[in-house]
This record gives sequence, structure tokens and C-alpha cells, in this order.
Amino acid sequence: MVQKSLDIKLARIKANPNCGEFIIADAKDADMAFGIAAPGKSPEHYSREGRFRTLAEFHEIIRQIVRQGLVDIMLMSAHCNGILAIKERLFENSHVTPAARANDTTDIHAVREGVFSSKPSRPFQSTTIDQIQCGKIDCDPKERALGADLGLYSVTFNNDLELDKQTLEAYKTFRIEAERKSFRHFLEVFDPNAPQKPIPPDKLGGFINDMIVRCLAGVPDKGRPLFLKMVYHGPKYTEELARYDPGLIIGILGGSSGTTYDAFKLLADAQKYGARVALFGRKINNAENQFAFIEMLRRIVDGQISPEEAVRAYHGILQGLGIKPYRPLEEDMKLTDQAMSYGGSERVVVPGGASGGASGGNGSRQPAAAGPRAPAGGPSVRKAPVPGPSFGKMTSAERLAYFRNRLNRA
Repeated sequence: MVQKSLDIKLARIKANPNCGEFIIADAKDADMAFGIAAPGKSPEHYSREGRFRTLAEFHEIIRQIVRQGLVDIMLMSAHCNGILAIKERLFENSHVTPAARANDTTDIHAVREGVFSSKPSRPFQSTTIDQIQCGKIDCDPKERALGADLGLYSVTFNNDLELDKQTLEAYKTFRIEAERKSFRHFLEVFDPNAPQKPIPPDKLGGFINDMIVRCLAGVPDKGRPLFLKMVYHGPKYTEELARYDPGLIIGILGGSSGTTYDAFKLLADAQKYGARVALFGRKINNAENQFAFIEMLRRIVDGQISPEEAVRAYHGILQGLGIKPYRPLEEDMKLTDQAMSYGGSERVVVPGGASGGASGGNGSRQPAAAGPRAPAGGPSVRKAPVPGPSFGKMTSAERLAYFRNRLNRA
């Protein structure tokens, strides 16, 4: 069994939070949220036809991204995990760690004509730990290593005593079972989807930080999550949480697709102010070319390229491959308001102008100013540049040749 890059990086981050290591996860668990639309648009998609990829095509993309080897974690549904991890043994000789969504709270049931995601979140769990580990209800001890030994557990706090108590109790039950079965997890904390009392957008990060540390204060090390998956609320609240407990590894979620610059700037800003993990689902899955997109994500966190250079390099690769971008380069260099929930209604204010956009009460997507924005105060903890290609100095032909070579090695 090949040693997993996740385990190596986690150990280094725990030993020194400023070591520069950064973990990237591809969140390919959308089939536990979106139904038919989960695999994303088909290459032959036309807006009036609404054609999406098939599940088989979705699985093939996952195989190719694992072989590419630039992500550290591949997050899947229990069904997909059963096919690719348990039956096909896709991860057996890969440094990529398989993970599965361990619960699917009601606010991620984002189906056509559905209302579930607009109602206050309720705990719900389709699968079981045993089914993730071995593909059936009861695992023999020797079978627990067949599937994933890592799961995503999701909670949504709505500032509602009774509902949040149910959420905490369900999480406690899960943690106890997970510890007994040597099942690791990371904790996804969504912003409120239907709060009992609205929280001002500029104070939402404080509410989430307090709920996280309070939720985990009674949990010993053995039962704690490996890391978090949460909305990026800007430099102030990210630094606050990182400073409070350096042992609590912060991971950011991507939210809706947005522009390419939205994704790349979000990644760079979050890393600068204390995040050590990025878990992007729709941002990767809806990209014109997922392999090139992931390549740019990795180059950004390794300090080899700026977000602005990455957008230009990405467009150069698309042009060389003959792929029409969704937006012209000028439009793709803008920051936009982005929905941060599965239902698509939540937006988040990020103080200091970092990626994530301003709160949009009417749900519109108004473009922000183009170009880089300087985040407010705080020391930079970004990784020092490491040897690698200088995309900003490459010609479009050189970038295309480099990328094609990477695809051939995947």
C-alpha cells in the first residue's frame, strides 16, 4: 500500500502549523445533493436541453483525477466509494486518500422543485460507517480496510436550541461509533441555512467559530475531526480560529462555481490567513477542464504562481486544447457574489475584500472590481516558492506542452 500524502501532510502540519504543507480535496460527493445534475454539464450540454453527464462519466473523471495525482483526498458518496474504492481498488496503489460522505443532512437535499434546503437543517444519515468501510452492514475486522477509512460529517447550526441540540446529539452518536470502528472523519460546518434569529453577515464568522470550538471542547483527541471544512469568512475570523487552537486544522469549502478568479483568489487568501485544507467540489466539477484547473490550484498553494497568473495560464491551456471558456478572460478575472450553500441561497460577506463577495440579499450575482485585492492585516504564512515551472513567464505554447506532458503521465 502506497503511503498517503494526506497522512504525511497532516503529521507535518500538526508538528508545525506554519510548515507550508497544504491539502487539496476534490469533493466529488455531489450525487448526495443534486440528483441528476450532480455529475455536472455534459460536454455536449445545451442550456435548453439540460443534458448532464451520466454517473458512469462522473466515475471516469474521478478515476482520471486520482491518476493525475495532484489532489490528496477524493471525497465520494458511499455508492461511488463502493464501486471505485472497494470493487475496483482504485486507491490501492495511489497516494490519494479515498473518503466518503458519512451523513447527508436535509439542507443538502437540493433537488429540482424541492424545498428541503430552505427549511432548517435536520440530522440525517443514508449510509453507515460499516458500509463505507466494507460495502455492507456488518464488517469483519479484516474487511474494514477495503473501503474508505475517512468520512465527512456535516453539521448546520441555525441558532435554534432544539434543532442545534439534535444536531449535536447526532454528531456525538456518530463520533462514538467512529472511534469504536477506527474510522476517521473531518467536520463540515455550514453557515445557518434558516436561522431562528438572523445573524448580521459581518458577525457570522464569530458565531461559526464559537459554535465550532464549543462543539469540540468536550471531545478528547481520539474523537476529534482531523480537520474542518467551513466557509471562508475572511482574514479576521480565519486568523482568530487558527490562533485559538493551532491544533485545529482549518479547511475551506468552495461554494458555487463562480469565476475562475473567484476560486483561485479564495484559495490564496484562505491559505495566507491560516487555512491548511481546501475542499472544492463545484468549482472543480464545473470547470471547463478539471485537470488543468486542479493543476493551477496545486501551483497556487505551492507558491509557484499567483491567482492572477493562474487565471491567465488556465485560459492559455484552454485555448491550446481548443476548449471554449465559459467567459472571456476579462470577465473570468472578476470577483463575484457566490452562493455558499447547496441550495444556492446563502452568500457570505468577506471583510477586507477577499474572495467570496458581498452579501447579496436578492440572490443576484453582481461582479466585483477586477484584479487582485489586498487582504487586511496579519502576517503571511504562505509557503515559500518551491522549484517548478514559471507559468507567468511561459508562452502559451510552452504552457500547453507542459500540461499535455502532465496528462500523459497521469
